[in-house]
Amino acid sequence: MMRWPVRAFGRWMAALALLVAATASPAQPAGPLVLAAASLQESLTAAADAWSARGHPKPRLSFAGSSALARQIASGAPADLFISADEEWMDDVARKGLIVPATRADFLANRLVLIAPKASTVRLAIRPAFPIAAALGGGRLAMADPDAVPAGLYGKAALTKLGVWSAVAPRVARAENVRAALLLVERGETPLGIVYATDARASAAVRIVGTFPAASHPPITYPIARLTAATSGDAEPFRRFLVSKAGKAIFARFGFLPR
Repeated sequence: MMRWPVRAFGRWMAALALLVAATASPAQPAGPLVLAAASLQESLTAAADAWSARGHPKPRLSFAGSSALARQIASGAPADLFISADEEWMDDVARKGLIVPATRADFLANRLVLIAPKASTVRLAIRPAFPIAAALGGGRLAMADPDAVPAGLYGKAALTKLGVWSAVAPRVARAENVRAALLLVERGETPLGIVYATDARASAAVRIVGTFPAASHPPITYPIARLTAATSGDAEPFRRFLVSKAGKAIFARFGFLPR
């Protein structure tokens, strides 16, 4: 399968973001460092702003695919909180003894959608054996890596359940994370893509072709946990804020569903 340049760019940006986020001004107390799934960019930034407005040091945020973040944590990344876009990568970190078990909580949910560039006229009803391969024409299907990244894993599960994965698998444009997949569709580099509903909502350059049936893939949940390496005294208070009614209300504004 083709490997797109956005993968290398995504890895470089994730590493740079983590380096910048880990560097705090000596003149100010450092807020907690949060490693979060790429799909949370706008919503978690808004939550961090709301927390800072309450008089707390502003949390430092680093976004990437959940798989990449889990590997960073396993490699000793000096972070305080981890928010994954699925249970499996949180389980992976937990098995390594790198989270505080009592702080783990599922607090958000999402939906999976098929998107196209805004100007596209393609129409598809998402159902068993739907003609997604034909709709691609000579193009490819943008997805987060279906072998590692949650959005891609959910997408592969849905297409498999609907009986069309084998037809599109050779034509997948694998991206580093869900936002990189979104970018491919925004730029018109692929005619279709699979992302979360909240990603599609965050972009004015794409439109939703259809929503995948909830029963076609595992539930899309976002677990959060404090890491055993946490050093910020604000890590636990910020975690509690995020899972509170007030915190969830912020994410709801961006289209996330409560858990």
